[in-house]
This record gives sequence, C-alpha cells and structure tokens, in this order.
Amino acid sequence: MTLYNNTFEKFNENFIGSATLSILVQSCFGGAAAMSVLANGTSLIQMVQLALIVFICMIANTSILAQLQHKFIFNSVLLSIFSSILFIILNNL
Repeated sequence: MTLYNNTFEKFNENFIGSATLSILVQSCFGGAAAMSVLANGTSLIQMVQLALIVFICMIANTSILAQLQHKFIFNSVLLSIFSSILFIILNNL
C-alpha cells in the first residue's frame, strides 16, 4: 500500500502536470487497446470489449476535465491504464 500512497502523494503535489500526463498516457493505452480489440474482428464480443474500454477511458478523461477529487481521478486513471493493458493482452493471445 505504500507504493500506492507514495504515488498518489506525488500525483497530488503536482496535480496539473500529472493530470496532463495522465490524459496523454491513458488515452494512448486506450487507443492501443481499441486497435487490439478491433484487430480481432467486429463481432458482438469485440464490440462489448470496445464499449468497455471507451467507457472506462471516457470516465478518466471526464473526471480530469470536470476537476473531480484528486483521489477519484487517480483511481480512474489507474483503472483505465490497467484495463487497457488487460484488453491488449487478452486480444493478442
């Protein structure tokens, strides 16, 4: 838990710069995940995966732009990045 707390403290100290980088990084991962999903076709399963990844990335971006609580933003960005990596791995097996 100390890694999480230390990372959140650094994120919170330099919030504007961290939020800017968070938008960039998680959007790139989301785009790569969407490309990975669509590379396997356009069936119902792929469309559900695509909708999930778009929804999760939109939550992260919207929370930053709406200036919600820093902890919620941090958690939504982490969720977005980890889910994007998960979908990339699942669709490249």
